[in-house]
Amino acid sequence: MADPYFKIFRVTAREAAEIASTPNEPHVHEFEELLVASEGQIEHFIDFKAVSFKAPFISFITMGKVHRIKPMTLDNKCSIWVICFSSDFIPETTYQLYSYYHDHANLEFKDDKSFSRMLVIAEMIKEEMQNANPKLAVVRDLLKTLVTMIEAEEEKNFVQERLYPKTQNTTFKNFLKILEENFRRPEGVSFYSEKLFMSTRNLNLICQNILNKSVSEIVETRKIIEAKNLLAYSDKTISEIGFELGYNEKTYFTSVFKKVTGTTPTGFRDEMRRLIS
Repeated sequence: MADPYFKIFRVTAREAAEIASTPNEPHVHEFEELLVASEGQIEHFIDFKAVSFKAPFISFITMGKVHRIKPMTLDNKCSIWVICFSSDFIPETTYQLYSYYHDHANLEFKDDKSFSRMLVIAEMIKEEMQNANPKLAVVRDLLKTLVTMIEAEEEKNFVQERLYPKTQNTTFKNFLKILEENFRRPEGVSFYSEKLFMSTRNLNLICQNILNKSVSEIVETRKIIEAKNLLAYSDKTISEIGFELGYNEKTYFTSVFKKVTGTTPTGFRDEMRRLIS
């Protein structure tokens, strides 16, 4: 059996200039992508909105997300580690990343000391991969360590905003995992609460505490993100996409999509095709 996919490289000022001079349209990856930027900046189009970030920052792009990154220099410098890996490379940790980046992809850092340690880990991963016979077990452990450090920094950055018990954090991660496996099904809130052996009220409270959204809003958001992907990058009809995501009627799917996005599925598809072309 082949080893899971893994790749690491660094974008410098020279590579950033080369990327800027070539076509760079919104696209999707069949792998997870983690960026660790110590110098430079990016324009990041993800979840169908554009944001700009200056180093130091972390970006995590989950497999299948439509995005476009434009790395750029800042003070004539750019240094961004790009780590690409399949979901089964570190399966128990990949979801840990996803739970933190569920509603956003980028995280800026203010603590240079903490960030410098992450750069050391990235360097160690690169050194191991440059060996004639790299030990993927070592790379896995290093990547797990890097993810743990990101998680610790994220918790520190948002400690004032996320004062919820550790048990709520664990429950929320488990909910997102179940959601990722079932969001295409026409299931209600009770389905997820039963899977977690808790009441719908308590699950809603946890989701409100952490994301300030109800369970149904989070499920709906996940469906709409997938709908956007399918509208932009498939030739499936509106009805087929709605049915695939658990909406039995085209009119209801269109109504939900417009309520969340402000436009119809057809209007969104036309806009994305204009953007991509």
